[in-house]
Amino acid sequence: MTAMDYASAGVDISKEEEAVASIGDYVKKTLSLREGKVGAPLVGLGHFSGLVDLGDRALAISTDGVGTKVLVAKELGTYDTLGIDLMAMNVNDIICIGATPIAFVDTISIQRPDPAFMAEIGKGLLEGARQAEVSIIGGETATVPDLLTGDGDGFDLMGTAVGIVDKDRIITGVAIKPGDVVLGLESSGIHSNGLTLARKAVPKEEYFLLIEPTRIYVKAVLDLLEKVRPSGLAHITGSGLCNLKRLKEGIGFDLSMPPPLPVFQVIQHYAGADHTEMYRTFNMGVGFVVIVDPADAPVARAILSRHHVTYDLGTVTSDGTVTARLSDGSTIHF
Repeated sequence: MTAMDYASAGVDISKEEEAVASIGDYVKKTLSLREGKVGAPLVGLGHFSGLVDLGDRALAISTDGVGTKVLVAKELGTYDTLGIDLMAMNVNDIICIGATPIAFVDTISIQRPDPAFMAEIGKGLLEGARQAEVSIIGGETATVPDLLTGDGDGFDLMGTAVGIVDKDRIITGVAIKPGDVVLGLESSGIHSNGLTLARKAVPKEEYFLLIEPTRIYVKAVLDLLEKVRPSGLAHITGSGLCNLKRLKEGIGFDLSMPPPLPVFQVIQHYAGADHTEMYRTFNMGVGFVVIVDPADAPVARAILSRHHVTYDLGTVTSDGTVTARLSDGSTIHF
């Protein structure tokens, strides 16, 4: 069997980064357009959430979709959890900046109107909103038959979340230092990343393993923020552990990873992918990372453990490399 990777499945992360950089050259030129005005940007591009100045407070903004998980849902005829995924992918990014999510809007593109389908999406959105404690204040439904493929059942989902944070409580990762403790929160499974590879590797009769909704970490992190000031927060999405490199240039991580969840063992079995490919594509069982000063680690661990399984992953280093020591004794570097 020829080993599969994300690029051969159709998603080349390096080329994606090149494409993002191309549009980013233009987007960066807009950052100065609000200088001296309400809404001036407070962080550059590349963080988990954007931030704009509102005086004593800042508004956090994030937008994302659920990717090709929609194709898994179509295959299974199960749509009532996709709204949870959509909410999670956005609010989990909002909390990475230390902000409290407060509102959400969605965009649902469909080939043709289907009230029963829309009701199923609505069920998931409601449950996601309950878990994140946000209001869905509006959205857009677009019927675009010429843009979507399928037998009238094609669709796509996108969402945008906003949050609020006091400016003196913003967490960007700049405070991360060598020796800080790295804690990981268990994921619920594949979440909403890497599905292009997973769908092509896993037989359709096992797609039920891929539909588990993305875990929402809002309550755990907001509970933590009441007692502890983390130096960094990271949502582990596409690119897996490489997301940690977004926090602070030059900082590295020495991590001991827990055994991967069963769904990732299944994917790796069918894909024949090596460990490096798996850990740079999927969350592998750790969906969110919290970085704290060693003195705060016991309290942080206790608070987070009340919400989710919490792992002691390791420490921050100064070598700029993410080193992951796996449960089978092997080591990979990013």
